[in-house]
Order: sequence, then C-alpha cells, then structure tokens
Amino acid sequence: MTARYARKGFTLIEILIVVIILGILAAIVIPQFSNASNDARKSSLASTAQSMRSQIALFRLQHNDNLPGSVVPLGGAAFSQVAFWHMMTSQTDALNVAYKAGTSLTGPFGPYMQSIPVNPLAGGAAWQSTVTDGKFGTAPGAATGFVYDYNGGAGTGNFWGTDSTGTTILP
Repeated sequence: MTARYARKGFTLIEILIVVIILGILAAIVIPQFSNASNDARKSSLASTAQSMRSQIALFRLQHNDNLPGSVVPLGGAAFSQVAFWHMMTSQTDALNVAYKAGTSLTGPFGPYMQSIPVNPLAGGAAWQSTVTDGKFGTAPGAATGFVYDYNGGAGTGNFWGTDSTGTTILP
C-alpha cells in the first residue's frame, strides 16, 4: 500500500493570484476614501464658517451694529486681525471694550468663541487662521485660511474659508 500525503499549504501561483486580486481591489477602493476625507474637511470648513457668521451677527447685534475687528471702538475703519480675535474670544461691553478674564470688570457680552478656529483645507493645524479685509466675491487666490468682509467697518460681516490655493469654499 502506498502512502499518500495530503498537500498542506498553497502553491506560489495561488498566492500570487490572491495578491493580484487584492491589489486590484485596493486600487479601486483607496481613491474613494481620499475623496471622502476631502469632503469631510470641506464640510468641517463650511460648519466653521457658518458658526463664525452667526457669532459675528450676534456680536454686531449686541454692539450697536458694529463689526468686530476695529482697533477703534464704535466702528473705527482700521481693521486689526488681533483685535478681531480678541473681541471674539473675550468678554466685551456694547462699546467694544474688551475685558481680561479674571478681573473684576467683566463685560456682559461674549466670549463668542472659545478659541481661534483652524481651517482644515488650508494646511490644518500647521496654519493659523487668517482673516483679511476683503469683499465677498473677490478673485480666488487672494487669501488662504479665512476671509472676512469688514470693508472699513461697513462690510457685511460675512466670513468664509479658502483652501490652500486660495479657492473660495462656500458652505
């Protein structure tokens, strides 16, 4: 009687066929994941911009129709990015006077935000958010990060984001 040994394991051809099939499936699926990731970043940016617009509108309502960002209280024309973020993250009164946290003087309004947001399409956490004085609808590429329509205190207060190339992303 001859002994027959059962074959154990796979042949090299079988393993190569499985690897080729997995490679084809990966080539089909991976681009769809990168598109989903980019869509999620766009959605996050749209949500951030919408939140900022509503907080700017609340600021404007509580501060006698003045936009945040003026270096001079009561709607001065000179825009300051530092003043903008300070007004949005501090307590203020109706005259745009910002009070430091922990002092006995506290304004009745704000803070409107807990921290400065980061634009996920303009480099993520490595970039600081940028607010520039520009009108809504300016040519793409004018600014990256965030764009704010201040326009000498007479702007709309609109706030939107751009990607790393400066292309405007509208929610």
